[in-house]
Amino acid sequence: MTTDVFFAISDPTRRAVLDLLAGGARKAGDIAAKFLDLTQPAVSRHLKVLRESGLVNVEVNAQQRIYTLNPEGLADLYEWVAKYQALWPETLDALERYLDAKARAKRKRPR
Repeated sequence: MTTDVFFAISDPTRRAVLDLLAGGARKAGDIAAKFLDLTQPAVSRHLKVLRESGLVNVEVNAQQRIYTLNPEGLADLYEWVAKYQALWPETLDALERYLDAKARAKRKRPR
């Protein structure tokens, strides 16, 4: 069974795991150590979802499981986001104009 990529990234813990792996390969135990509020089995379940969605790869080396980010698994996400990317400059320009206006108004206020 494969897990939907969008379901996989819907969880903040799984997104945090992806952020960790963006910095390079990590052993499962090292990943689990970063999440002190979760049990090791809970982290393993998150890793399983990421693995089944194709977002991470795992290499078994003796007793260790080493996880890496799978860039090909991100293709669906990239394609989806790319559809909306053209809208960002307009939105960011509008935000910049709004923030500039707020800053000017604040500077004009008497103290």
